[in-house]
Amino acid sequence: MQLDPVLLDILACPCEVHAPLSVGTEDDAGAEALQCRRCLTVFAVRDDIPVLLLDEATPGPEGIGADVRGVGPAGPPGS
Repeated sequence: MQLDPVLLDILACPCEVHAPLSVGTEDDAGAEALQCRRCLTVFAVRDDIPVLLLDEATPGPEGIGADVRGVGPAGPPGS
């Protein structure tokens, strides 16, 4: 997957808290996906285009927008 690093810096989970996204998933760092750092919701990347639709996402263990990691809406300091 080849996403522009500048794009990755501005992309965020589309839920109401807008937390930052990470490339890959916790279980598979090479996955063609982006994962919310806060709620662990997974968004597919198709043809190098992130699909940031909540209806097509795989919710994290506590659901979309839940603070699973305790990072809050802005992410961890320095992120």
